[in-house]
Amino acid sequence: MPTPPWHPESLAARLPFLRRRARLVAETRAFFAARGYQEVETPCLVPVPGMEVHLRAFRSEYLPHLGQGERRALWLRTSPELALKRLLVAGAGPVFELARVWRNGEQGPRHAPEFTMLEWYRPGLTLAGLMDETEDFVRAVCPAIVAHDGVAADLALPFERITMQDAFARWCGGIDILGTEGDAARLHAAAARIGAAPRTGESWEDLFFRLLLERVEPHLGRQRATFLTHWPAPQAALARRDPADPRAALRFELFVAGLELANAFDELTDAGEQRARFAHDVAERRRLYGAEGWEVDEDFLAALEHGMPGGSGIALGFDRLAMLASGARRISDVLWLPTAGLTA
Repeated sequence: MPTPPWHPESLAARLPFLRRRARLVAETRAFFAARGYQEVETPCLVPVPGMEVHLRAFRSEYLPHLGQGERRALWLRTSPELALKRLLVAGAGPVFELARVWRNGEQGPRHAPEFTMLEWYRPGLTLAGLMDETEDFVRAVCPAIVAHDGVAADLALPFERITMQDAFARWCGGIDILGTEGDAARLHAAAARIGAAPRTGESWEDLFFRLLLERVEPHLGRQRATFLTHWPAPQAALARRDPADPRAALRFELFVAGLELANAFDELTDAGEQRARFAHDVAERRRLYGAEGWEVDEDFLAALEHGMPGGSGIALGFDRLAMLASGARRISDVLWLPTAGLTA
């Protein structure tokens, strides 16, 4: 029978990693304070937990007490993103938050259903500028050489920057991924030519992510950290399209020592386009997962209509960063009290 996480022996085994995590928290706050960021706290219990189609959330409910308010569904947030952007509208930026977040169904050596996300947003910052700042931050708080699951990266080396288009050309047999955008038949044919035969009922998005996972990601973040940039526009989420090539979204993900660490956008500020994307996401979530879910975040759209300054923002998995900084193998090693039975 496994030793429970509250047992003294269990804590003693995690303590070196946890002490490094505690230093990492202090170093993170110092880094952002020195750059003029304000640390903020935003609500964990929200009417809309996030708009990403494939994320599952934990549902709760507000029950009126002594006649105060109305009964309503609430959710534990999957990210503080929508709240932090409301603060940008209010004029609070640049801001950062070490945010507790929840994602239902996530469990494993790199995943926990409750974890910490570091998010920061700066008005006026370009996506390239955010890559510079992210590189500075990771290098400032981690040792020069980091490793995970047998893969190492030298943070003294300049971080690699590669577009999704170039990555597919390099590792997926020359597939012109932006040229196939939204055209499942065309991507099916291209994938078949490189020995990745499409599966029955596989959509463009499904096949895109299978190729990304199987053919591209194994090459990222090895020897040096990698920014994977300029995602196909159907994967734009809350990012602006690239004015130079509207087929691409101004988005990047960061990989370090083979570990996916962060996701970032040059933020979309057009309320009309964001409304259309949200409506699509709600419909797609219902198609895939049924009626359980939430509606479009009307309050966030009202904030966008009021006017959000242009800029960039990023969500970085803080527990994964702690794993890299401390050398921990499992996410449960860097959690003071892991959720019993739900971490590996």
